[in-house]
Amino acid sequence: MKAMILAAGLGKRMRPLTDHCPKPLLPVAGKPLIVHHLERLQKAGFKEVVINVSYRAEQIIQALGDGQTYGLRIHWSQESTPLETGGGIQNALPLLGEAPFLLVNGDIWCDYLPSQAMLKGDDLAHLVLVDNPAHHVDGDFALEHGRALTHGTPRYTYAGVSIIHPALLAGQPTGAFALAPLFKHAMNERRVSGKRFTGHWVDVGTPERLAALEHFLSP
Repeated sequence: MKAMILAAGLGKRMRPLTDHCPKPLLPVAGKPLIVHHLERLQKAGFKEVVINVSYRAEQIIQALGDGQTYGLRIHWSQESTPLETGGGIQNALPLLGEAPFLLVNGDIWCDYLPSQAMLKGDDLAHLVLVDNPAHHVDGDFALEHGRALTHGTPRYTYAGVSIIHPALLAGQPTGAFALAPLFKHAMNERRVSGKRFTGHWVDVGTPERLAALEHFLSP
């Protein structure tokens, strides 16, 4: 199974830190945030990683290269303008192939990676869900008997980690579009499973949360 890291965002909430540095390269605990993802993927047995880039793409590509330093092979999916989550994945499908793949948001911290075996039957996605953080108290989805649902209680927050079948994006037009509506449509067809993760997770979306993660990881 291949993995994809979403790293094409503008990082507006991280300004001024991202005025001259793309968010994936912001340092935390002595190394760029995205390097923590690469190291975790390598330890989990992944060999190939697709990374989509747009804002300051050349800085990210120059920093990570072909991935050999991290024991991986990196494939780059470049976007002239950010295509959002869904459009970015669709643009990268030629690099990902026809098999399910692991999707990781580049701006989160999570010490859990689901296996391909979590995607079963004719499901189109398997989502990792977490308890709602203070900045997202209403959550995203419900979870009932291992199925992710658009409605219900309690609600949980999508962790930015999932297993995706490429068929989830079938029929979508090219260009920028979000991933969440595709999740919801598949949920309505009962084709999305989910797992609640209760370990350490952070949406590293603001300078304050980046500083909090730095404090957590510091010896």
